[in-house]
Amino acid sequence: MRASRIGYNVDEVEDFLEDARAAYSAQRTDAAVVSAESIRRTAFSIQKGGYSSTHVDAALERLEDAFATRERDRAFAEVGDAAWYSQARSTAQVILDRLDRPGGQKFTRTGVLTSGYDPKEVDEFALRLVNYFQHGKPMSVDQVRTTAFRSTRRGYAEGQVDLLLDSVISVMLAVR
Repeated sequence: MRASRIGYNVDEVEDFLEDARAAYSAQRTDAAVVSAESIRRTAFSIQKGGYSSTHVDAALERLEDAFATRERDRAFAEVGDAAWYSQARSTAQVILDRLDRPGGQKFTRTGVLTSGYDPKEVDEFALRLVNYFQHGKPMSVDQVRTTAFRSTRRGYAEGQVDLLLDSVISVMLAVR
């Protein structure tokens, strides 16, 4: 952390990490304040002299992995591994059904005056996801986490694409 560099708000990061530590050490019966999904959706404001975003993001990815493993282990104990994997297969099928739509029509398009993710790039990545789910082609969680699409007018609605990518990550972590 350098005083002249822009980074994540130190207080927000520290508060989040404190909450994550408490949630991870909580008993199984305690309500989960922090989960793998909430970690994936966490965002911090930027400040001068803040924490390095690269290092914090890497820590959040490791934390998400740890929470996902713990959530899976707890689910195995509560509902059994067959039910857990059945839910993951069901979610994967919903993803595949979405990705089976024709090229350029997989997601809602933005209006003429607004931009969204480049449909061609998203469709190309969608093909890689289909190959992962249906044909066992290698793909890592980090490849999904770090994928980025250019913006273009009349692109795909970013929220829909991001939600699908979050679901892909959830399935990948569930079956690790």
